[in-house]
Amino acid sequence: MKLRRAQDRGHADHGWLNSWHSFSFADYYDRDHMHFGALRVINEDRVQPGKGFGTHAHRDMEIVSYVLEGKLEHKDSLGTGSVIVPGDVQRMSAGTGVRHSEYNPSRDEAVHFLQIWIVPDKEGIEPSYEQKHIHAADKRGRLCLIASQDARDGSVLLHQDAAIYASVLGGEDTVTHVLKPGRRAYVHMALGIAHVNGERLLAGDAAMIDDEVKITIDRADSAEVLLFDLV
Repeated sequence: MKLRRAQDRGHADHGWLNSWHSFSFADYYDRDHMHFGALRVINEDRVQPGKGFGTHAHRDMEIVSYVLEGKLEHKDSLGTGSVIVPGDVQRMSAGTGVRHSEYNPSRDEAVHFLQIWIVPDKEGIEPSYEQKHIHAADKRGRLCLIASQDARDGSVLLHQDAAIYASVLGGEDTVTHVLKPGRRAYVHMALGIAHVNGERLLAGDAAMIDDEVKITIDRADSAEVLLFDLV
């Protein structure tokens, strides 16, 4: 297990946007952190009130947005428009090409969210969009599946052999995840503090796990965790 500390990530502060990059992105190049399996991007973004990303294009990428605090408004060339709030999971498959914008509609509250990119297992698919709300109670003290290749258990669909789990932990909560042979895991501490296989992770920290059978997350303090199960 290798740790990726929050302060070691790439950082860009544009005033209206404060962004931390777990992997190479835009002007941040890190040859040692280009991707982890099919996981290509985790950007932790804070966007100021009334600001946002103008219309821009994507293709051949699975893009998942996960809001931690505030609201994020989304519009795309598929005719989709929505406001994402904490508990929502939004998946956009860019496929052959899609244009979209992301905007903080609040007048006084910043939005804090994770933008996640996963490389699809097939290029040139038809663009699509999906959004679901995951109740906090479903994540409390357990690993709740929020995205998967077969959309099982009410998760959003990913066009890749990958699964994303979310958990909200505190106090005596303990969760475990067993990796099947040939698979790896990336654990991202979105909020709070928790221990992953005995190692203490703070908000923004991550653990990259290969050749481990069991992952245990415990001793948490107001933690929100994402676990990626990947080939």
